Amino acid sequence: MNFIKNNLANAFTLGNLFSGCVGIVHLISGDYQTTAICIIISLILDFFDGFVARALGSSSNLGGQLDSLADMVSFGFLPGLTIFIAFVGNQYTDFPWYYYLGFLVTLFSCLRLAIFNLDEEQKYYFKGLNTPSNTILIFGLFYVYKESGNFSFLFENEIYLLIFTVISSWLLVSPIKMIAMKFKSKQLKDNYPKLALLIGGILILLIFKTTGIPLVIIYYILISLIFQKQLK
Repeated sequence: MNFIKNNLANAFTLGNLFSGCVGIVHLISGDYQTTAICIIISLILDFFDGFVARALGSSSNLGGQLDSLADMVSFGFLPGLTIFIAFVGNQYTDFPWYYYLGFLVTLFSCLRLAIFNLDEEQKYYFKGLNTPSNTILIFGLFYVYKESGNFSFLFENEIYLLIFTVISSWLLVSPIKMIAMKFKSKQLKDNYPKLALLIGGILILLIFKTTGIPLVIIYYILISLIFQKQLK
């Protein structure tokens, strides 16, 4: 029983990694729906590995290292590959070296995860955009574009896509404080940012449906900027 208790959270983490690997394979093959499902599974498992570890009192240095390594694949390599495929898919033959700039996201995701592991300040907020949110933003925009043609202005213009890649990479390591859904107290005034994020996010999804998924992340960034002073 102790073995299960001590390793259950790690099993969730490895499940996140496995799902990310499967998602990458289907992303390469052009099966974006399956990739979307894999990202959702990875997000769920990434949430529950920490939850299970805290609930069972089985947090460990090994678990922390595994979590970052799994996230590097599911929420680091996958979004970088998404932008790489977006460049290749539009065949910008005048600037073929642009393709590989998509992996700036992967490099900065790695840097962000390393910084997060060493930063003890980020308990009730994130410093910079977390890698799962960045993945939802990048793949969400790409998926909606492939499914409906929305956001074509971004994916059919190599300059705009390059600018987006640079901004996305910078956000990962930026000093901007981002809302974390961890409650420091039960007082309403301390949770205004979280309530604004939750209510606004639900409204965006209800109005825009699938298209609203990446828009929620954009709203998340904007609402975090508004509540900078309250995040501490």
